[in-house]
Amino acid sequence: MLEKRSVKVLIADDNTEFRNLLGSFIDQQEGLEVVGMAKNGIQAIEMIHNYSPDVVVLDIIMPQLDGIGVLENLAGAGKKPKIIMLTAFGQESVTRRSVELGADYFILKPFDFNLLVDRICQLASEVSTHQYVQKTKTRDLNTDITNIMHEMGVPPHVRGYHYLREAILMVYNDISLLGALTIELYPAIADNFKTTPSKVERAIRHAIKLACDRGNIKMINKYFGYTMNIDRGKPTNGQFISTIADRLILQEKEAS
Repeated sequence: MLEKRSVKVLIADDNTEFRNLLGSFIDQQEGLEVVGMAKNGIQAIEMIHNYSPDVVVLDIIMPQLDGIGVLENLAGAGKKPKIIMLTAFGQESVTRRSVELGADYFILKPFDFNLLVDRICQLASEVSTHQYVQKTKTRDLNTDITNIMHEMGVPPHVRGYHYLREAILMVYNDISLLGALTIELYPAIADNFKTTPSKVERAIRHAIKLACDRGNIKMINKYFGYTMNIDRGKPTNGQFISTIADRLILQEKEAS
């Protein structure tokens, strides 16, 4: 009986500590093998051609050639690896450009390494993430989101609590909204609650700040995993929303 081939993963990120930590974690997972680690876009392109990885974890911001440049270089290629884009800032224009150039998924730093591993396995199996976010839901998402926010200690008496819950639900159903927070997500929530997008953004940020300052830090650290120390900095709106939405998508997959 032939042994099942491991999924070959290439990591491209200019942060040496992060790159090594992520590479070590992925290598410990059954069925996954890190075949290369690039510190810039030029190295990434060379390694993609040399090692033919199944999945590339590609940071957007890198020296010499950034993640967008790598995607543009691969645009004319025949067989391309699956691409998971990483970004610490969530710039909407950059995220949209990444999708236009064929990125299969994007994720905001900080994130749970286990969640990234799940996405790698999904993409390597050619299972579209959108199948999970577009199909009819039978679960009570509002209850699930409320429970998670309660566990984290997001205070329910502030306006941002309700905006945040709505944002998570909307991103769960359409992950591309992460690349359009200010031009699509906030205006849609503002319309639903008869307020302004700027007030939505500020209220959500305030709710997240209160959760990080006074909430269940242990639970927040559990959700954000290896890549954020709450004592050093609070997650952005996009990071907080994407982390919870992705966790719900993962739970949906595990339950199916």
